[in-house]
Amino acid sequence: MSSEGFLKEMQTIGEKLLLKLQKLPKADPVEIVSFCVVLLFIATVLVLMIIACSCCCYSCCSCDGQPDHRRRKTQVRPIAH
Repeated sequence: MSSEGFLKEMQTIGEKLLLKLQKLPKADPVEIVSFCVVLLFIATVLVLMIIACSCCCYSCCSCDGQPDHRRRKTQVRPIAH
């Protein structure tokens, strides 16, 4: 998909969301609850992605952006007798 197609698709989704938000005050309670559940699901996925990315970056790098060499795995070899 080209960048123009992607932008067009995002604009279409945004317009549908805006239309849905404008109709929400007149909607029946089931539709309001289902819309809130979908929004809660999207927010949960985004928060979990942010947490996962921050944990991954924290385990690889220290706070100043330099790699943390102390956490490097070392290979254990048997002792020769």
